[in-house]
Amino acid sequence: MAVFGLGGKGGKDGKGEHAEHESPKLAFDPLQAARTLPWLVLLLGVLALWCLAAGGLRLRDDSRLHSLQTARDDAALAIRRKLDEQRRTMDTRLASSGFKAALTEGGPQAAAALRKGWTGLMRAEVWPADLDALYEGLPRSGYGTLAAAEAALSSGKTSVRVVQAGAARRLALAAPVRSTTLMVAYVEMPLDALSNIVETTKLPGGVYVALRQGGQSVVESGDTSLSNSAEALSVRIPDSELRLVAAAPDETGVPFGLGGLAGVILGLVLAGIAAALWLVLRPRLLAMGGQVEFEAGPTLAELEPAKPVEERTLHERVKEEPKPAKEKVPVVIDHRIFRAYDIRGVIGHSLDAGVAELIGQAIGSSMAEQGLDSIVVGRDGRLSGPDLVQGLIAGLRKAGRNVIDIGMVPTPVVYFGCFHLRTGCGVAVTGSHNPPDYNGFKIVVGGETLSGPAIKDLHARIAEDRLLEAEAQGTLDERDISQDYLQRISGDIQIGERLKVVVDAGNGVAGDIGPQVLAAIGADVTPLFCDIDGEFPNHHPDPSEPRNLDALIQMVQRLDADLGIAFDGDGDRLGVVTKSGTIIYPDRLLMLFAADVLERNPGAVIVYDVKCTARLSTQILRHGGSPMMWKTGHSLIKAKMREADAALAGEMSGHFFFAERWYGFDDGIYAAARLLEILDGQGQPPEDVFAALPDGVSTPEIKVELPGETDPHEFVDRLRLSATFEGGRLTSLDGVRVDWPDGWGLVRASNTTPVLVMRFDADSNDALARIQRLFSTNMLALEPELQLPF
Repeated sequence: MAVFGLGGKGGKDGKGEHAEHESPKLAFDPLQAARTLPWLVLLLGVLALWCLAAGGLRLRDDSRLHSLQTARDDAALAIRRKLDEQRRTMDTRLASSGFKAALTEGGPQAAAALRKGWTGLMRAEVWPADLDALYEGLPRSGYGTLAAAEAALSSGKTSVRVVQAGAARRLALAAPVRSTTLMVAYVEMPLDALSNIVETTKLPGGVYVALRQGGQSVVESGDTSLSNSAEALSVRIPDSELRLVAAAPDETGVPFGLGGLAGVILGLVLAGIAAALWLVLRPRLLAMGGQVEFEAGPTLAELEPAKPVEERTLHERVKEEPKPAKEKVPVVIDHRIFRAYDIRGVIGHSLDAGVAELIGQAIGSSMAEQGLDSIVVGRDGRLSGPDLVQGLIAGLRKAGRNVIDIGMVPTPVVYFGCFHLRTGCGVAVTGSHNPPDYNGFKIVVGGETLSGPAIKDLHARIAEDRLLEAEAQGTLDERDISQDYLQRISGDIQIGERLKVVVDAGNGVAGDIGPQVLAAIGADVTPLFCDIDGEFPNHHPDPSEPRNLDALIQMVQRLDADLGIAFDGDGDRLGVVTKSGTIIYPDRLLMLFAADVLERNPGAVIVYDVKCTARLSTQILRHGGSPMMWKTGHSLIKAKMREADAALAGEMSGHFFFAERWYGFDDGIYAAARLLEILDGQGQPPEDVFAALPDGVSTPEIKVELPGETDPHEFVDRLRLSATFEGGRLTSLDGVRVDWPDGWGLVRASNTTPVLVMRFDADSNDALARIQRLFSTNMLALEPELQLPF
């Protein structure tokens, strides 16, 4: 409450002899206060309405969330009872004398006895415990079926699983049965009993509930747009791999972080204060100062009369005159830098700051069409990086996009920024593992890494001058999220045993944060070539080349370290060596990662590229997973992961993609942390853990240049059409891969450099040599001058 006072003007004698001639002065002007008061009342009223509305909505949200959790728990209990009922039926039939008698006659007779009289049963079979028939029949026999059978054998009790049968899903039960030998009984029935529970559960409005197995939603009900956040409210169905997940819209935010009831109370208090000010204080102010009169002030026209046309400035006249239509002039840019899954060129030849600006404007134009306004930008440690980033940002802002520059960071940190800063868009300016004079762009728009046609569309936009030029430039903000990235990983992964690790970053950009992350999770880290230097003075930053790992092997042996970790130039690939000098190739690392992921996600899809060993698919199946071979390329693999809802993926080049506990992008640093976590939990030296993985005789990636101007993609197409590989099964998914019972070989065109990439794998040295001779014969028939290293 304001305090008012009057003061007279005193004379020389201090007695105020002239007071009767002077008007008293107000220390506080009530008229001015009366004019200001409505704004204060309005502000308090708006804040009161905000608190009341937000508090009321939060109370509604809290009530809805409570109702949702109750409905979810009721449905989970009903599903558990239904599964227990089916298990009891299964156990009763397996214990019946009729089934036991039929079991002695063989699997088909036992299956018929199991099916007899079981209403609604759609499939019943009994198999030997080796499950050879199922493995040989894949994929037709069904990955889910195999996973259910393996789970029953490993647990020794009836397993329950949802399986795919053609276009439909069914509920499957598998149980171990012991007669003269161990066998597995298996049945399938309609999923209706579980579907009806989920679909008929009474839910409050605007929420989502789903029955899930692994990463797949079996049955959904409610608002499916909430599916991505549903795991936060999940409950496990006991004795099964099923869980019931739920989600409600985000809770309404209440001012000052208050709860719903507190927000309503605050709103009422503020409304009361506003009413008191208006109804009590304002009349008093008006009475003290007289009625407030408001004079109409001069109009803008009166204050600033229009200038005659001849007196207007050139800028004002040009602004008013219509601009001539901009003539579309085709832009010449090297189309070869727009590759299958990123943009890559040579600095000073096909790539410079001007080209980067056009690429930025093209990306910004694509974002605008999708209603996306913010994008994260980061770069690796190459010397050309600052200029390219400056051009890229200029182009993005010209298209009206708001840019968040996170500085010099590994590519995975840029990907992380897309999630952490909630932009869904990002560009990593990086040449990856290429020579120092290369650089390029890895691009994410709307949560998808651009590849193939989307990359080509950027070139078309530039070439045809279909680039957005916004009326107002986008903003530029600089942020450092490196510590957020470190804390996100170290907050999830901690190792108990302090493994001694040497980290070789090859002077790439991962040399700073990579060792920090591994130290933060509990490892004893020794850095090697971790000073960031865009010239890569010590060795080329490509861990897929064995010669680039020589120094790391020597340092691991010198320090008697447990492990050597290598990163590529931008930190999205991982290489591993042991103290014995053994290079653990990525497809064998993927075996280890897959076994770990499948422990928590039975039946999950694991994606791998065509360069990986054939032993990998067998290992995935043995651990109850679903193997899927796909094309090489980080953006192609990520797209396939989303399509197949895969939990994990990997490439022979060293890219690993974890969708379980992570975000599904390729991240060599995070993969190294997961590897140390797995090794820490094994209770034996890393060397022994790796030795237990299936192995054979294999080569690293072999890169071969073609003579003259021969295009690698054209050469592979000709080889596919003309080559003969007796006794082999040819796969043309990506290049030419041929599999024999004792090994396989591959030749494909690289999408990052103009070379052929080859790899061979076999059960023995003799088989490896035979396969290489067959490839050599066919390839030299097309290009006699080809220099093959075998």
